[in-house]
Order: sequence, then structure tokens, then C-alpha cells
Amino acid sequence: MKISTDSHPTFSTQRAQAATATNTQATAFSSALAAAKADTPSAKQADFTSMTRQDLFDWMNGQIRSGNMSLDESSAFLGMTMKVDVATGQPVDMATDSTRINFVEKARAGIDGALSRNDPDLAKRLQLAVASMQKLLGQTEGAGTRAR
Repeated sequence: MKISTDSHPTFSTQRAQAATATNTQATAFSSALAAAKADTPSAKQADFTSMTRQDLFDWMNGQIRSGNMSLDESSAFLGMTMKVDVATGQPVDMATDSTRINFVEKARAGIDGALSRNDPDLAKRLQLAVASMQKLLGQTEGAGTRAR
């Protein structure tokens, strides 16, 4: 014999309450997720022609976290965030360096340098970085475009 819980008011009420609670939680989660995305650095404009090294680093990490960029794809961008003081030979902290850089031009110069040193792998990674920057230049960073 099968016992049906469909017609009993206690079970029907519990199912309805559970469904309402699930829908409320899903709506709250969606709202919180949308608010978090709006507050992240990935929601601002990407201007690779005038960014600090920290801006590029934050953008790159946002792209990795969101799944829009792989770690391999980020290697060329990571290299562009490095700076060494010529006088001391020590790395310059990007958090305190407010110099604005045209990273599109920096990557193009890097391509020329890589080709002159016969480093086709680096040249290819930098060419992909330039293509990604040109594609994303001026677009909202959180638009879901994949850097390739």
C-alpha cells in the first residue's frame, strides 16, 4: 500500500513553505552576486593606454578570478607589471608607483624586443596580450569577453 502525502494539508503546507524559502534564498543570492560584481574592479572601464601597474595587475586578477583569462594567458600581462629601479636594481612596489603607462605600446615594444632576441614564444604571448587589450579597450571589463 502506498501512502500519499499530496492530499494531507500538513505536507502540502510544508512543501509550499520550502518552495517559497528556496525562491527567496535564490533571489537574495542573485541580488548579492549582482551587487558584488558591481563593486569589483572588473566593473570599471579598461583603458590600457593609461593605467598604473597596480591597475593592470588588479584587472588581470579580476579576469583570472572570473574565468575570462587563464594563468597561461596572464603571463604576458604579469610581466608588464614588473618594474626594477635602475639605480638600486630592486623591484619597485606597484602599490606606491602612480606612474601611468600605455601598456599597448609597452607590449608592442616587448614584441619587437622578443623578436630581436629570437624569442618567438614571448612574442606570441605579447601579441595575444595586445589583441586582448585592443579588443577590450574601452569596453566594460565585466562584459564577459574572453581574453585570447
